[in-house]
Amino acid sequence: MTTAAVPDGQRGEEDDRGGLRAALGGLTTRGRSFLAAGVAAAACAYVLGQADLLRVGLLLATLPLICVLVLHRTRYRVAASRRLTPQRVEAGSEARVQLRMENISKLPTGLLMLQDHVPYMLGPRPRFVLDRVEAGGRREVSYRVRSDLRGRFPLGPLQLRLNDPFGMCELTRSFHAYDTLTVVPRTEALPPVKLLGEASGHGDGHQRSLALAGDDDIIPRAYRHGDDLRRVHWRSTARYGELMVRREEQPQRARCTVLLDTRRIAYQGSGPDSAFEWAVSGAASALVHMLERGYAVRLVTDTGTSVPGEGTEGFAGSAQDSAETAGLMMDTLAVVDHSEGGSLSRASDLLRGGGEGLLIAFVGDLDEEQAALTARMRNRTGAAVAFVLDSGTWLTGGAVSGAVEDRVRQLREAGWTALAVPPAAKLADLWQQAAGIRAESAADTYGGWS
Repeated sequence: MTTAAVPDGQRGEEDDRGGLRAALGGLTTRGRSFLAAGVAAAACAYVLGQADLLRVGLLLATLPLICVLVLHRTRYRVAASRRLTPQRVEAGSEARVQLRMENISKLPTGLLMLQDHVPYMLGPRPRFVLDRVEAGGRREVSYRVRSDLRGRFPLGPLQLRLNDPFGMCELTRSFHAYDTLTVVPRTEALPPVKLLGEASGHGDGHQRSLALAGDDDIIPRAYRHGDDLRRVHWRSTARYGELMVRREEQPQRARCTVLLDTRRIAYQGSGPDSAFEWAVSGAASALVHMLERGYAVRLVTDTGTSVPGEGTEGFAGSAQDSAETAGLMMDTLAVVDHSEGGSLSRASDLLRGGGEGLLIAFVGDLDEEQAALTARMRNRTGAAVAFVLDSGTWLTGGAVSGAVEDRVRQLREAGWTALAVPPAAKLADLWQQAAGIRAESAADTYGGWS
């Protein structure tokens, strides 16, 4: 929520002449008509020698000028706040914006017109008309915004228009505060299937290990209220002069790396239904699903970028960080765009150290060289699943080309569980299909994957 205030009808005492010129520029059509009629009547009265007509002309010309001066000198103090709920939405979902106006001056306001600036992707600019607001009074209005395109969109600044009672002058004041709406990719619920073993964990994605082996090598910690007294380490207690306990076994989370290919040359077309947007949405769905399954995850792109980039080797540090990690990665995917690179070598270098656990890749068009490079990434992980998009068929709506089938076959021969993604495919169906393929080809020690 943001809050701002318009101090008064002018922008500062030092800018009084500039504010008066701006007020004269705010004359409405009615005000300009009255002023022109008054000048014309005064000129005719001078030519014809009609004193009564001169008085009428002066009245017509003076009225809009008096309105300008009164509106310019009126000390309106109006506070405004904007509340955006929620601040992060999926593409195609709505967010609600609530505006609150409060008159904090000792004078009632006249007619107020509000206009909030929003990007055209979110819809038309909302406009509201507020009747007279009493001193200390407040008014609340709301509107909704929606975008089918992901991204970060600014809301604001809010504009306030002041009118005099006769409609002769209209002044516009702008607040400086604004909010940001983050539209993240659509996510698809994926079916839970039995996990396969990875390099960093097995079974349900967790394994337990002592920090150090051997009683002499244990690093104790200070006693905390509620600790089991059976874990008291008496030798360390005698050494440090305070009660010390053995450190608990620490859970080690299984790891998952999601690789997103963003190369511009790997995708054709644009828009919400393009192959690239499907890949971004698929990566977001996989990340959310694996976090829900208890994995420590990270997002890697072809540019070598790793998110969250914290903890050991860029993975999330603990289960408590899952919500924050998910938000950070979704914010990254909300603004991810095509890269100008032509190779996946940077991503390959980042994965060179191993320890990624399960590797899930969403890649676009692969030539022979990039397919071979992708195939070699499999050697550094316990399991790897690839979704290969043929962006050309997404434009024509045809069947997957033979070249893509060859790339999929090449990846499978290298140990990948690879699938070609046809146009408008459902990731949940492909996810289930990949689990079946993996179950058929995996060793007896693995049961499936998730």
